[in-house]
Amino acid sequence: MKIEVLGSGCAKCNQMYANVKQAASELGLDCELEKVTDLNRIVACGVMMTPALVVDGVVKLSGKAPGVAKLKEMLGER
Repeated sequence: MKIEVLGSGCAKCNQMYANVKQAASELGLDCELEKVTDLNRIVACGVMMTPALVVDGVVKLSGKAPGVAKLKEMLGER
C-alpha cells in the first residue's frame, strides 16, 4: 500500500502527516508513506485543497485533517 499526504507544509498538513503515520502504525499496515509538497504533483492528482490523502493513487480526502481514529477507519477499510 502506498499512502501519500499532499500539502504545502503548513501546520494543518504537517498534523495530517503525523496523524496518518500514527494511524498506519497503530493498524500495523505494511505501507510506504510519503509527504508530497511539490505543487505540480499535488495538482496532477486533481487536488485543489490541501491537506489531501491519497491511497494507492486514489484521492480519499481533501481539504480536511481528520484525527487518528477517523484515519484508522479509512485506512482499515482496505
